[in-house]
Amino acid sequence: MKLVDEAGGLSAMRHAQTQVVTVAIDQMSVHSPIRIGDLVMLEAEATYAGNTSIETRVQVTAEDPRSGERTHTNTAYLVYVALDHSGEPTRVPRLIAETDAEQLRMARGEGRQADRLARLRAEAEEVVK
Repeated sequence: MKLVDEAGGLSAMRHAQTQVVTVAIDQMSVHSPIRIGDLVMLEAEATYAGNTSIETRVQVTAEDPRSGERTHTNTAYLVYVALDHSGEPTRVPRLIAETDAEQLRMARGEGRQADRLARLRAEAEEVVK
């Protein structure tokens, strides 16, 4: 999980070109184990950018160094907030979708962000009750 957070954070930092902090990990389901001795490869990309937040997708693959066999172990979506030099949230550049696949990823990311915000509003209403 630590490696996934670091990879996602680096991807978010590259996009925002400033420091970021983790604010959410949507889910992380392990599909296949990483065995001792396996190489671990993480591929992270920004999939959605809001005003101050960036969602990243991190895909984890394990490779048996003896056989070269690669296995997808898990994928996680994480959200980071960009911070300025004072530690306050700061605006981030919009993502630019250049392909149909990127447009679809961004649309799905926007949907996940809307779901996150709806859950936060519902949780806040529960606290008030």
